Amino acid sequence: MMSSPEFSHSQQLQEILIAKINNSDRGKITFAEYMAEALYNLEYGYYTTRVKIGSQGDFFTSASLGRDFGELLAIQFLEMWHSLGCPNPFYLIEMGAGNGELADDILSYLQKNADRAFKDALNYSIVERSPVLIEQQQSKLQPYADLDLSWQDWSDFADDSIVGCCFSNELVDAFPVHLVQKSADCLQEVYLTLDAAGQLTETCDRLSTDAIAEYFDQSNIDLLSSQYPDNYRTEVNLQALDWLEVVAQKLKRGYLITIDYGYSADKYYRPARSQGTLQCYYQHRRNNNPYANPGRQDITAHVDFTALERQGKLYDLEKIGFTQQGLFLMALGLGDRLDELSSGKFGITEIFARRDALHQLIDPTGLGGYGVLIQGKNITESEGSLRGLQIPDY
Repeated sequence: MMSSPEFSHSQQLQEILIAKINNSDRGKITFAEYMAEALYNLEYGYYTTRVKIGSQGDFFTSASLGRDFGELLAIQFLEMWHSLGCPNPFYLIEMGAGNGELADDILSYLQKNADRAFKDALNYSIVERSPVLIEQQQSKLQPYADLDLSWQDWSDFADDSIVGCCFSNELVDAFPVHLVQKSADCLQEVYLTLDAAGQLTETCDRLSTDAIAEYFDQSNIDLLSSQYPDNYRTEVNLQALDWLEVVAQKLKRGYLITIDYGYSADKYYRPARSQGTLQCYYQHRRNNNPYANPGRQDITAHVDFTALERQGKLYDLEKIGFTQQGLFLMALGLGDRLDELSSGKFGITEIFARRDALHQLIDPTGLGGYGVLIQGKNITESEGSLRGLQIPDY
């Protein structure tokens, strides 16, 4: 149940959506427009006003389980710096930094374990659009004032200026998506319009942009074939392609790491997945109704990693490797951390809590099954041989 302030918040956002529909030329808006307002409206959007991460919030991420995830990523970043020839400056660009937990874990590890040359070279920049999250991040990351840490917008970076690594954890799944539906012999898009009572309701009409049809053509996915049932519904994340173009433009030489839940295109658009992957989270409860509590719940869709690989090639981002998070972290030393729990250094309570967290990070049915896509720009073969992509020997 929502409290009165939360109900009022959702009502105010709904009034904005109704006005947006009334002011549109077609009397309707795409689902992507709805999702953008529900998540990112400056006054009432979920990510700009409410988002809570962790046990007391609506969802948790790998960084919520302790420092191990961030520390193992930091190990990978150190290897990347050495692989690139120890450039100065070396940029780490975190895109969508949540409440700052992951940056805290990464910077804490680097502050304690990296040598002076790396610290002098490091430029850690956070690209974040949520004012609420920026405030949380800045508060949490105050201890790293001695490092080159800043909050930036992509416009602050010149094209071909970044040497280093751009990375994100559970960012792309929160980009607004277009909803499409197979209706008889044509592919239509899902829109939001108003019913006779003036309330939000769905309607289907022709595609809002040719880019949607092109998306499926490039993936060799034919939703109109007989193997797909009528009313088959799924998502298209066009914003992910635009985001990838921007990142590639700014990156001169280095890596892009995308960690998220998702599939390759052939698995994403399986005929059996007839209702797509859209899901919502409110107080750690998952539901499939994106119109409930607008602005008060998270709305996400899985990532099509094939689309990111394909689009990256258009901008000179070559796929270095794709693996599961569990394998990635094991290759970086998570297995050694599990072994260390038997060393006698830890109390029984700490052992059980830490072991549970580490197992959650590698559980193939949960966080361990997340995809890790690493792409590179102007990277040699030796620079693309990364520890995290090696098959772990454990």
